Amino acid sequence: MPAVKIFNTIIWFNRLALSIVFIWFGYLKIIQVSPAEALVQHLHSITVVRFIPINIFLILLGSVEVAVGILWLFPKLTKLAFVCFGLHMFTTFLPLIYLPADTWQHAFVLTLTGQYIVKNIVLIASAITIWYARISR
Repeated sequence: MPAVKIFNTIIWFNRLALSIVFIWFGYLKIIQVSPAEALVQHLHSITVVRFIPINIFLILLGSVEVAVGILWLFPKLTKLAFVCFGLHMFTTFLPLIYLPADTWQHAFVLTLTGQYIVKNIVLIASAITIWYARISR
């Protein structure tokens, strides 16, 4: 298989992987069965609680995640997907700072919740791979 075809296949696998994760996890938030719901509620309670009720926030957050997942499927929308993804990733790391009791056991030892957050580095690497493919053409 030619290198260009392999590269294009890898990019599509990355797009599909990001889409599946974002659509799936977002949908779970919309129907309010996400295992991350307690973490989201806790972070909400110390950040944006004055601006938006939690029930609306969860649906909005889930909808944004689903939208980002859909955006990754359309190469012409890569720039928008990447920007929305980047903003979302920024917010996913906030519990490491604002909720240390939920995310850290002690220095350099994460809780399961903290590990759940830090694994997003892999998603970031996938998005950067897609972005690089976009700008290298």
